[in-house]
Amino acid sequence: MTRTPLNTSLDEYEVWFVTGSQNLYGEETLRQVAEQSGAVAEGLSGLPVRVVWKPVLKDSDSIRRLALEVNARDDVIGVIAWMHTFSPAKMWISGLDALRKPLLHLHTQANVELPWAEIDFDFMNLNQAAHGDREFGYIQTRLGVARKTVVGHVSNPAVRDQVEQWQRAAAGWAAARTLKLARFGDNMRYVAVTEGDKTEAELRFGVQVNTWGVNELVEAVDAATDADVDALVQVYLDSYDVAAELRPGGERHQSLRDGAAIEVGLRSFLEEGGFGAFTTSFEDLGGLRQLPGLAVQRLMAEGYGFGAEGDWKTAILVRVANVMGAGLPGGASLMEDYTYDLVPGNERILGAHMLEVSPSLTTAKPRLEVHALGIGGKDDPVRLVFTADPGPAVVVAMSDMRDRFRLVANVVENVDAPDLPKLPVGRAVWKPAPDFATSAACWLAAGAAHHTVMTTAVGIEVFRDFADIAGTELVVIDEDTTVRDFQRELRWNQAYYRLAQGI
Repeated sequence: MTRTPLNTSLDEYEVWFVTGSQNLYGEETLRQVAEQSGAVAEGLSGLPVRVVWKPVLKDSDSIRRLALEVNARDDVIGVIAWMHTFSPAKMWISGLDALRKPLLHLHTQANVELPWAEIDFDFMNLNQAAHGDREFGYIQTRLGVARKTVVGHVSNPAVRDQVEQWQRAAAGWAAARTLKLARFGDNMRYVAVTEGDKTEAELRFGVQVNTWGVNELVEAVDAATDADVDALVQVYLDSYDVAAELRPGGERHQSLRDGAAIEVGLRSFLEEGGFGAFTTSFEDLGGLRQLPGLAVQRLMAEGYGFGAEGDWKTAILVRVANVMGAGLPGGASLMEDYTYDLVPGNERILGAHMLEVSPSLTTAKPRLEVHALGIGGKDDPVRLVFTADPGPAVVVAMSDMRDRFRLVANVVENVDAPDLPKLPVGRAVWKPAPDFATSAACWLAAGAAHHTVMTTAVGIEVFRDFADIAGTELVVIDEDTTVRDFQRELRWNQAYYRLAQGI
């Protein structure tokens, strides 16, 4: 069977830049429109996703055909639209109705400053975005078209930054639409929050969520050759600070080889099946010798999505966050709020998991160790031990609210951690915005999950754009949040999302 390594790069994606006009103004004006719109598109060069200029659109049929072409191409993840002159909005109805990819409305113009002494009606006819885009805005609202609106000249760094955020969200959406997720076994028994409607998830996000018996994974692990294991062990020795007992000749070296065999087998299973995300459960390990820890950590750092205890919803978020943060410092990982430091005025949250936190959250060299694990009933597992770097981060959870999926995001700040000599796992310590009490009260009120994705690569605005593209509820806990206003938002959202689905 063909094995396809996971691609998390944005290099293969592109967004199309389309410009609206009409035939009313004559060929000379349209020539200038094309030149100037090409220059605006060029002004967006250097962003993470390539911007491709398309010829000026002047009639309904060409607009509709372009939308259908965008829909048909997996590498085209969105459209940036600008009405350079006055493009009558009824021309856009069929095209906007057909478009199934993310849309950004760029409200801009060719020039930064107006040449006041030279302005005549030829200039006015050419530079009409000030009301051409308002016509376009009306028809988008009239049709209920989801879009991001960015206002300003492309030479403004703030404009480029907003376009980049949207590009990253569109890339996350494209990754979700093509994502295949393998669940090895079921979710943890009696746990409510890891449940969810997998059919609805495929309808809303496009992700395929299916289950494979864990012993199918065991077969892949058992097929790992000694040469494969030797090569991977050498990678470990070169990449990490490996405990002496795990090194060749050490008394527990076999544990490291068992962990390497799990990674070889897991990787081969995922690549052969075309999976970009997966879950495991300590309650269903079959013939595996140890709970996958090291393998999971390394695969997440390469861009795979992962959820522990069968939590496929978090696995989706980890994959999406990895794609949205591609090429940026930092990373994305499964995270879990574990315990609190409740010193008044200096409250902190200690997050971790049994083993599975991605080393992409640190720039330090992790230490590779082996320790007992009190659950799972298997051999002591190997794992990478480290603390996430200090700095800004976002934690996001997905909950199935029966009639919709809800994303809950908290802006946080990772901080330096005290020594944790008896906690040999990957971990993070953070302070949530706006403060601990408000954050926790709002999180609980929203019914947010205890599993999250933590990302240190992208900020909250990328998740806002992603939620808008997906048509999914997002509630944010940040420096402006109050419990009272947050509770009101939850009540309003309850009514809105039920009404929005129709009868």
